[in-house]
This record gives sequence, C-alpha cells and structure tokens, in this order.
Amino acid sequence: MTILVAYVARPEGQAALDKAIEVATRRSERLIVVNAAPGGSQDDTIVNGYEVERVEERLTHLPIQAEFKQFVRGNSTLDEILNLIEAEHITLLVIGLRKRTAVGKLLLGSMAQEILMSAPCPVLSVKAP
Repeated sequence: MTILVAYVARPEGQAALDKAIEVATRRSERLIVVNAAPGGSQDDTIVNGYEVERVEERLTHLPIQAEFKQFVRGNSTLDEILNLIEAEHITLLVIGLRKRTAVGKLLLGSMAQEILMSAPCPVLSVKAP
C-alpha cells in the first residue's frame, strides 16, 4: 500500500507533506512525494534543486520507505498524478488546499477540484494553517 502526496513549495504543499508523513508513518505504508508540472518559464509549481534536496533529506530520516519524484515533461499535473496513482497502486492521495476568492476560482480554475473529481482513490485534502 502506498500513499501519494502532491507537493509544491508553498504552505499548502508543506501542510500536505506533513499530513502524508503522519498518515504513512502511522499506517507503516510507503510514501511517494510528487512534484509535477508541464514546465515553462511561468510555472511556479516546479520545485527547485535546493527544495528537492530538503524534501529528500527529510524523507531519508523517516521510519518508512519514502521517495521524491519530479515530472516536468510537458504533461499536465493532473495527468502525471493520475498516471502515478495507477502505476503505483496508490491507496490514498494527499493534497494541499489554499484559500481562493470566487473570482480567482472562476478565472484560474482549480487543480485541487480537478484532482478531487478525477482521482480513482480516496483523496485527503489539507489546508495550510
């Protein structure tokens, strides 16, 4: 059994990572941390090298099997997550939520909503403190 957490280097991503580590450790399940985005100069969801090292270092000290994966190969974030859910037989997906205005949701869409509606496994959504 494997837990997947969608990670971005923002407070909501940190909250999701913290909760995923807590749940995976309690259940003694494998943990995969994924950072996925299509890429491009305007994409602020791609985690930089320093942040990748910081997360990987944290994962090495866990009492469970854990790994970090990053995909920046032109596919949508949703497609990358759905492919990983299927390939790794994910039992729980953990995502972080951020507060957005109604106009923000209308203009920009909501990746969290797309994930919630499309994921074939249970999704735990966590909001940043």
